Amino acid sequence: MTHTSTIFLVLRRLRTPLLVLITLFAISVLGLTLMPGPLDPNGGQLPRMSFFHAVYFISYTATTIGFGEIPYAFSEQQRLWTVVCIYMSVVGWAYTLGSVFAMLQDKNFLNALAVQRFARQVRRLREHFFLVCGYGEAGHLICQALDELGYRAVVIEKDEVKIGDLELQSYQADVPALCADAGQPDTLIFAGLTSKYCRGVMALTNDDSTNLAVAIAARLLAPALPALCRAEHADTVANMASFGTRHIINPFEKFAEYMALALHSPAAYNLLLWLTGLPGTTVARHREPPKGKWVLCGYGAFGKVMTRALENAGLPVTIIDRAAPLAPDHTWYKGDGTGADALAAAGISDAVGIVAATASDVNNLSTVVTAKQLNPALFTVLRQNHVANRTLFDAFESDFAMVPAEIVAHECLAILTTPLLTPFLDRVRSADDAWAGALLEELTGRFGWDVPCVWSVSINLLQSPAVYRVMMRHEARLSLSALLRAPVTDRPPLACTPLLLLREGDPPRYLPDGELELRLGDQLLFAGTEEARRDLGMTLFNGHTLQFVLTGRDLPGGLIWEWLAQRREARSRSS
Repeated sequence: MTHTSTIFLVLRRLRTPLLVLITLFAISVLGLTLMPGPLDPNGGQLPRMSFFHAVYFISYTATTIGFGEIPYAFSEQQRLWTVVCIYMSVVGWAYTLGSVFAMLQDKNFLNALAVQRFARQVRRLREHFFLVCGYGEAGHLICQALDELGYRAVVIEKDEVKIGDLELQSYQADVPALCADAGQPDTLIFAGLTSKYCRGVMALTNDDSTNLAVAIAARLLAPALPALCRAEHADTVANMASFGTRHIINPFEKFAEYMALALHSPAAYNLLLWLTGLPGTTVARHREPPKGKWVLCGYGAFGKVMTRALENAGLPVTIIDRAAPLAPDHTWYKGDGTGADALAAAGISDAVGIVAATASDVNNLSTVVTAKQLNPALFTVLRQNHVANRTLFDAFESDFAMVPAEIVAHECLAILTTPLLTPFLDRVRSADDAWAGALLEELTGRFGWDVPCVWSVSINLLQSPAVYRVMMRHEARLSLSALLRAPVTDRPPLACTPLLLLREGDPPRYLPDGELELRLGDQLLFAGTEEARRDLGMTLFNGHTLQFVLTGRDLPGGLIWEWLAQRREARSRSS
């Protein structure tokens, strides 16, 4: 809805009241000009009121200002007509004001104003932002993380309650939000999908069809823009992939990948959690899932994915569900898992693990509590559908907790804010457990189990102008270790570790050596502290800081002083 259409909407709603006012005004003015004027002192007839005086008089009378009778005292006929005009104006204004108040309460009109205000906020953004479609639990976590990382977000959400919750959040920067259907292309355009400042779009609603519509719109309207779309059904995933959606996130499939990784490479799984965690959180090291018989309660979408993952790992699975599975090769018992009878029938006493996979948090908690009473040694995998129930799930202390919102948030943040993290995580997934374990021990021993700051840097004019100029002038050959020093007196190494170096024409270098010489165009991935990130950023952007980091000499700032310092140094060498 544009500014012009909003004006037309107002005119349509107030068309009849305005016509009534105009008609009453015209009749009043015309009548006043036709009324005979008063008699003069000599008994002669004064001329009738002019059109200008009639308009002037009716204007202040109808607006209840009331200056008096002009240009002279009125005749009886004029006063009688004035009384008629007063009552007509009162009726006209009452009708008009009633129409105005009704329009102000009209939902369509309020939505039009909200869209106009939202579009104006988005147009005024002069910094990069991410478009978040759906402010559910995943959207909330992503907006929080983006705000902590210093990125802007624009939100589209269909639920008014969730929009109200967003407005109550204490974000560092304002978050423009619109209550609308993200599946409408016009809504996405208003939200800045085609803006040059938009860095990515995330379709995070609970409706696969809406997410599919966002994916199609992003593909057609902004094909170069990264689009991350949530999908929980296989047909939706296939549909998105058919027209080239690059990042499709199925939280169930993703958790199954995590589970499979934890089964054959626990260290790699813990390393992945540590690198992709939400900022400000602490990762707890999980114990390894045991080998043996498993019991799964709830054979829905998530249950099917988990059954497949466990069976691929060579683990037998017994299913408890209200409806029999279609596949006849599964052992199945009827029930929901909340009762001890169904668990006992499924052989919970000799099982090594249980998966509570239903869509009900209450049922999942009831299932694992009952199962732990029957078999205290059980390894528990617990599906947590709502982040709001975290207190209850933390109190139970399950071995694995599957939170769809957190999985989606982790993936989105890793892909959008740190693109280089994706190829490194692929390396982690494919590496042997010994390599991942050694790296995990090294990194957590240095930085602890708090989620680190993970960032990427490119050696180019945009992201590292100071280094770029030095290398273009061939003033120095820069090694990775020389660059990674703090700009303080003794220049200690920065509290960060290079994880990956990508160089055009060369294979990826994982955990690159500090003596490696940097080249223009290199892309680097780091993990470390936020302080190290700031210090490295200062070195990359400030030529004075870069010279100090490389040489240890604090040269005077400014072109003149640097020239004088260079001359002084040249003289000392010659002497």
